[in-house]
Amino acid sequence: MSTNILKKENIELNKSLATKEEAIRYVGGILNEQGYVDEAYIEEMLKREEITSTFMGNFVAIPHGTEDAKKSVNETGISVVTVPEGVDFGDGNIVKLLIGIAGKGNEHLEILSQIAIVCSEEENVEKLIEAETKEEVLQTFSEVE
Repeated sequence: MSTNILKKENIELNKSLATKEEAIRYVGGILNEQGYVDEAYIEEMLKREEITSTFMGNFVAIPHGTEDAKKSVNETGISVVTVPEGVDFGDGNIVKLLIGIAGKGNEHLEILSQIAIVCSEEENVEKLIEAETKEEVLQTFSEVE
């Protein structure tokens, strides 16, 4: 995965987030602070969540914007946030690994497939949730080239 898409500044470890909305705003906020998206993208991430949950199973959620959000994307990027205590995404779905995505054009599809490869292995998800350094997170994702 390109170092421009996921860099240390986009990763936050061992966060405590009380609600699904707070979690989505947090991962979207990182994308915004790092210049990948305009602030409006965060609202589109929340709208996407209302349409259909971004919970993927295996303690993973991948919040991203709606189709309308594309105009708020400046460049492709992802943010990774670990929440070891978990955050409730509804219906008993607990999320411990949040991966926020912003994709230019159709680039989000490529990113999603790479994330799916990493997160389909339970031990990779555990490794990410338990990571103590941002380098460990970068390493786990870099193994998917």
